Amino acid sequence: MPYLPYVIAAVVALIAGLAIGFPVGVSYRKKVAESTIGSAELQAKKIIADSMNQAKTDAAAAKKEVLIEAKEEMLKAKNEFEQEIRERRNELTRQERRAQSKEETLDRKTDALEKKEEILAGKIQENEAASHELEGLKTQAREALQRISGMTAEQAREKLIEDMVEEVKHEQARKMVELEQDFKDEADEKARNIVALAIQRCAADHVAEITVSSVALPSEEMKGRIIGREGRNIRTIETLTGVDLIIDDTPEAITVSSFDPIRREVARIALEKLISDGRIHPTRIEEMVEKAKREVEVAVKKAGDQATFETGIHGLPGELVKLLGRLKYRTSYGQNVLRHSIEVSLLSGIIADELGVDSVLAKRAGLLHDIGKALTAEQEGSHVQLGVETARKYKEGKEVIHAIEAHHGDVEPQTITAVIVQAADAISAARPGARRENLENYIKRLTKLEEIAKSFEGVEKSFAIQAGREIRIMVKPEIISDDRMPLIAHDIVKKIESELEYPGQIKVNIIRESRSVDYAK
Repeated sequence: MPYLPYVIAAVVALIAGLAIGFPVGVSYRKKVAESTIGSAELQAKKIIADSMNQAKTDAAAAKKEVLIEAKEEMLKAKNEFEQEIRERRNELTRQERRAQSKEETLDRKTDALEKKEEILAGKIQENEAASHELEGLKTQAREALQRISGMTAEQAREKLIEDMVEEVKHEQARKMVELEQDFKDEADEKARNIVALAIQRCAADHVAEITVSSVALPSEEMKGRIIGREGRNIRTIETLTGVDLIIDDTPEAITVSSFDPIRREVARIALEKLISDGRIHPTRIEEMVEKAKREVEVAVKKAGDQATFETGIHGLPGELVKLLGRLKYRTSYGQNVLRHSIEVSLLSGIIADELGVDSVLAKRAGLLHDIGKALTAEQEGSHVQLGVETARKYKEGKEVIHAIEAHHGDVEPQTITAVIVQAADAISAARPGARRENLENYIKRLTKLEEIAKSFEGVEKSFAIQAGREIRIMVKPEIISDDRMPLIAHDIVKKIESELEYPGQIKVNIIRESRSVDYAK
């Protein structure tokens, strides 16, 4: 083993190196560690200093932000205060204008009264002069009678008194006629002024509405999806909504047809949801129809609340408010019934204010006068009858019920409120563009109604009144007896129903008059 001495020498040298190098390494690492600790302390102090500086900077920024927010709040509060001041100024301006208008009206009335007083004073003077003249004539007549007729003074006095009484009666009657005519002219002028003022102060927009709705489609391919396999989808929609879907050559559109506007609206909303969703099958259709019904119910309630808010009528029962909201989807000759009811309410309030009566009661009666039209599609009877029943059901006042009953002349108006509502209803319906019906068709319908009545034996005359809502028939008493009158009325009703198209219902009123005339010779 020639290498063993070398190996041993190497091992010995390695051990000696380790014995010398270990303390040296330990000392070196200790120095490095102390240097690292010193550097870490310096770095920690630097971090702390930087943190304090950053904290000061953040605090300054936060303070600045707080000051900015405070300034913004102050500016917002200032703007709100200025807005409130402007609104109050506008309200004061409106009140001043109204007070000025009333003052001018009072001035005009005062001037008219003064003129009347002057006229009456002149009439009194004329009467006094006439009296003096009559005294002179009386004296002359007395003398003439005594001279010519040989009457005694007492007889002449009685004759003269009779002549004077007749003359005074004649003059009194003439004056009464003149005064009555003056009062009528003045009343007509005042009525025209009130109506003109009401029309000017209540300007409303009118939108003509029809019995169909159109739903836009994204593409022609959607028509086939709506129809579905073997027509399942379209049958489901029509069955659930009660409408007719018209799918024709009109590009990218489907027509929804129904005389019930609420059903039509439900179908329209459901179709739009189905088209937007893209999943069209019977189950999905049922879900969308139910959602559409809920949305329409919410819209109905919202419309009713908005109507009460606009008119300032509060305290109506919730169900009555919902019935008002249903009028949003009801039209009469193209005029939206809810907007018409709101306008009648506002017009009634204005007219009542001018006449010095309860404007709140008049507005309430005007708002509810067509409430029966919300039920005409569900119940039998005219909208007047249904409106009266509904008002009684919800404990409305007697004057409101009477105004509803009398607004179409079914009964004679007995209160000033009923007359006001009747006038406001006529004003609203008579606005240019408010209602739509071809004049020629309207005349043809009335003429046809009278011709149907005249086609029966024993009918002498017939008159279509109340815009075709009633027909009065005069029959010959020698041909038509009292017992036959119900029968002929029933026959006329059946013929009208089969041959004539008309809105609402038509009242058939048959009149038979018997007269006996003789002469004393």
